[in-house]
Amino acid sequence: MSIFGGGGGGSTTGTQTSIAREAPGVEARKLALYDEAAKLAQTKVPLPGIQVAPLSPLEQAGITQAGQTGVGAGTVTSGIGSLQAGMQDPNISSFLNPYQSFVTDEIARQGQMMQNQLGAKAIEAGAFGGGREGVQQAELQRGTLSTIGQSLASGFQTALGAAQTQRQQQLAGGQALGQLGAQQQAMSLADINAQIQAGGLQRGVGQAALDAQRQTELQRLYEPYQRVEFLKGIMTNLPTTQSSVTATTAPGANPVGQAVGAGLGAYSAYNLAQPR
Repeated sequence: MSIFGGGGGGSTTGTQTSIAREAPGVEARKLALYDEAAKLAQTKVPLPGIQVAPLSPLEQAGITQAGQTGVGAGTVTSGIGSLQAGMQDPNISSFLNPYQSFVTDEIARQGQMMQNQLGAKAIEAGAFGGGREGVQQAELQRGTLSTIGQSLASGFQTALGAAQTQRQQQLAGGQALGQLGAQQQAMSLADINAQIQAGGLQRGVGQAALDAQRQTELQRLYEPYQRVEFLKGIMTNLPTTQSSVTATTAPGANPVGQAVGAGLGAYSAYNLAQPR
């Protein structure tokens, strides 16, 4: 026991702190990568707008043509008029031979001449006004009238046939014109569809070009982010190396103990120095 009634030491315990960290070079690179990523995250990216390709010239032409109604209407109207004319009773008189009257007059003149000749012969024979002459005159007149009637009938039949032929032609022509008008409409619609389909192909190519342009712009804008992600992948796959730092705090010294120790040391030195 100390003569001063206490021990000479202070606290017997200290504090030891261990810190596990990446190797200095790796840790510095990771912190630099983090700073770069944080800077990029604060930068606003001007995203390009989505563009839609407009109607192509062919599509516009097809739409304009589709708005033009009445294609083939003129042909159909002509066909309707022809059908209406063919359905009416034909005017046969307009088909009669304009020289029919001259034919009839000639037949009558020839008949009259024959009657005159017959009368002259009867006078020469002294039988003028007789029964035989009267029969011959009546027969000649009947033949003349029959010839005139046959001529008129033939002319009427010819005119009737011409009228019927015209009527059939009008009906057939009206039907043909109606079909032609329908074909014109169908051809116009086919042209419109072809223009719209070809125009749609043009617009599709234009839209693909706009999409490719936007995708290229997006890749250009996000290229710095891809580089950071690339570096992150490399650093993630680096082998882990850690360094350990240990900091130790020494026990605190007791001032009373230090003074006692110093006094005892001085006392021992004094005793050794004295003669024996």
